[in-house]
Amino acid sequence: QEQLVESGGGLVQAGGSLKLSCAASGRTLSTYIMAWFRQVPGKEREFVAAILPNGVTTYPADSVKGRFTISRDNAKNTVALQMNSLKPEDTAVYYCAANSRGYYTNRASLGAQYDYWGQGTQVTVSS
Repeated sequence: QEQLVESGGGLVQAGGSLKLSCAASGRTLSTYIMAWFRQVPGKEREFVAAILPNGVTTYPADSVKGRFTISRDNAKNTVALQMNSLKPEDTAVYYCAANSRGYYTNRASLGAQYDYWGQGTQVTVSS
């Protein structure tokens, strides 16, 4: 059973930066598509970004494009989300997700495309 554990969340002022990390135990992530989602209580889960196993192809959501960068280190079995120029509307619980098939059967932004999820880490951006 794959386990994903997020870390790096916290409180930051608007305009600041945070870097989230997702570590995996179990099988290697090197063949998995990895992604980050976020969710605010009472709202639907929102896709943030995804990265293919090659570590080069990424799919950032329009809302974070130019501010957030997803990356991975297959040797260390980790995925990161560098968040810059943070805004209060970025406040949410951020979740790491994995697609163990290594390919999409639908849009990358759909939660159903991912079969493993972490427990989440809180990010709070103050104005």
